[in-house]
Amino acid sequence: MRANVFRGTGKFGIEEVEKPRAEAGEAIVKITLTTICGTDLHIVRGEYPVEPGRIIGHEPVGVIEELGVGVTGYAVGDRVLIGAITPCGQCLGCLSGHLSQCGHGEGYRALGGWRLGNTIQGTQAEYVRIPHAQANLAKIPPELRDEQVVLLADIASTGISGAESGGVRIGDAVVVFAQGPIGLCATAGARLMGASLIIGVDGDETRLRFARQLGADVVLDYRQQDVVAEVKRLTGGGADVAIEALGTQQTFESALRCLRPGGTLSSLGVYSGKLELPYDAFAAGLGDHRIVATLCPGGKERMRRLMGLVQSKRLDLTPLLTHSFALKDIDEAYALFGERRDGVIKVAIRP
Repeated sequence: MRANVFRGTGKFGIEEVEKPRAEAGEAIVKITLTTICGTDLHIVRGEYPVEPGRIIGHEPVGVIEELGVGVTGYAVGDRVLIGAITPCGQCLGCLSGHLSQCGHGEGYRALGGWRLGNTIQGTQAEYVRIPHAQANLAKIPPELRDEQVVLLADIASTGISGAESGGVRIGDAVVVFAQGPIGLCATAGARLMGASLIIGVDGDETRLRFARQLGADVVLDYRQQDVVAEVKRLTGGGADVAIEALGTQQTFESALRCLRPGGTLSSLGVYSGKLELPYDAFAAGLGDHRIVATLCPGGKERMRRLMGLVQSKRLDLTPLLTHSFALKDIDEAYALFGERRDGVIKVAIRP
């Protein structure tokens, strides 16, 4: 089969590789639609450790091609959505409700579990092997198109979880720092959770426009104004929840400074290097602030619930798929996405 294989920093491309086979408890899915994600860029740039030979990609929609022994309730030909993280459903992490920290019977382990395109072979390919298929294959309702559900696998699950973990309540004021794909879904999540004021922050006009479309009441361009002062003015003293969706010291610190006493910082960013906590922004530990971090929730039940939002027309992410490429043109797709040309938000890849 054809697949996009990572060979080292700056080295990736389409290769002919062996088609996977399903062992007990596994499934082989023929990919009909996948994407390029920001994590994929980190991988090819050498900013995120992945071993050479890894097939990249982790937002898959497809059709079941083969089922291993022990997988029940599914049939060859079923259309399925699979989360970017594929938990076993049986280990301590999973049974404790932390599916993104699946340790496969080994207890808790930092960034544990099987993550498509990271720790196991990914989805920018013609076929993908899904471990623990019983826990990870979510059947797609026949009325939903691939384009309506593919972004639920990662960015929607992650972004919306930022609002959930942040404990957004009805009537809250929420500020979301960075309106890339994850931040846009966090903005949508804050709206779904009942926030009465949602403020989106970015420095890209296209992304700020999408932020309004997905639920931001106010958008702020950090290039043109003092965001912290404006958030405090708009909220009458500070946001109830600040969601940080970029992963830099500057956005983390700005999010913290925007909080009211007793507010929550919900972090979705992946940080490299040293992250510092300024004591004054944290009220020297006396402000009753809460900081939480969340990794993309996976598993079929999470995917089923997200698809329910799409079915009920409460969530529509199809506008975020701004560009589409064939798998054979993956180099061109990465160049466009990495350089953020032509108003790109997400790139769809069709094998």
